[in-house]
Amino acid sequence: MTHTITTPAPIVTPEGFLTHWQGHRRLTRRVIEAFPEDQLFTFTAAPPMRPFGTLAWEIHQVSELTLDGLLTGTWTEPDWRRGTGTDRAELLAEWDALSARLEENFAAVDPAFFGQQHTLPWGQMSGWAATIYTIDNEIHHRGQGYVYLRALGIEPPAFYER
Repeated sequence: MTHTITTPAPIVTPEGFLTHWQGHRRLTRRVIEAFPEDQLFTFTAAPPMRPFGTLAWEIHQVSELTLDGLLTGTWTEPDWRRGTGTDRAELLAEWDALSARLEENFAAVDPAFFGQQHTLPWGQMSGWAATIYTIDNEIHHRGQGYVYLRALGIEPPAFYER
């Protein structure tokens, strides 16, 4: 009897993962756009929770940190004071620039890097766990944005239309 050893197919390819991540980024961008200009950086449905514009800047910074870490192996603490502006156009321009960087550079990440342990500002994680954390963080904060929009009487974008 001959046994054949096969390598299992990945659950998701790097290309598929990038498509998934970018889908979340497109949806969060639509949530940013759904806020009235005067409410994006001021409204919170449950103080002391932060306004969604502030949360969106955090999402941006964590995503930027993750892409840079995956590409360079350096995981630096974001400067949380940077990227806390109150201009929607600036936020969206930075958002779009990072989405373009993801599209251009994600394929350059060595797949082996995802399985290696890395020291992030918030602890030890594999590259895979850090990337999943980044998306989970975005989903969590986008959910807060949905609550805020509903509190403002605004129907948020359909979450399944990414």
